[in-house]
Amino acid sequence: MSKDGSVNYGPLAGLIGDWHGEKGTDIAPEPDGTETNLYYENITFSEAGEVCNAEEQCLSAVHYIQQVCRISNNKVIHRETGYWMWGTKDNSVMHSLTIPRGMCVLAGGNVIKNQENMLVFDVQACIEKGDWQLIQSPFMLKKAKMTHYAQQLTLNGDTLSYKQTMLLDIYGKIFEHTDGSTLLRK
Repeated sequence: MSKDGSVNYGPLAGLIGDWHGEKGTDIAPEPDGTETNLYYENITFSEAGEVCNAEEQCLSAVHYIQQVCRISNNKVIHRETGYWMWGTKDNSVMHSLTIPRGMCVLAGGNVIKNQENMLVFDVQACIEKGDWQLIQSPFMLKKAKMTHYAQQLTLNGDTLSYKQTMLLDIYGKIFEHTDGSTLLRK
């Protein structure tokens, strides 16, 4: 926290606000192949403050809520809530999320400014190894186990885009479930 009591959100500051996208693409597994869904979505990021862990690690956090609806019938196909956190000392980022299917993810990585001067948040988690983990209900582990999660979020002023890939062990095969979208700040 700064001397005046304000929170330094660093690269997370640009996420705060309401975002809307109308051209997302979801490629999801089906028993007989794949299903492609076009979707629209809303994501709201809000300030969550700062925490210090063991008096050594200081994190700034923003909370978010995401809702995704299929364009063809307006049906909600995905809801998610979580936090993006930024380590003020080492410029690391963490993404913790919960999906109401019995799944939680804690992904970690970094944030960089690319050649076009955009902020790129890049995080990953894996079920089998490493510091960044996937937690799933017994049903999901047996029937639709996620083995790897990767997300890249790109922030360019009032434009936010993302690509995410979840490797799933489902229907007797490994499937690369992908989502991608571009949103504008409202």
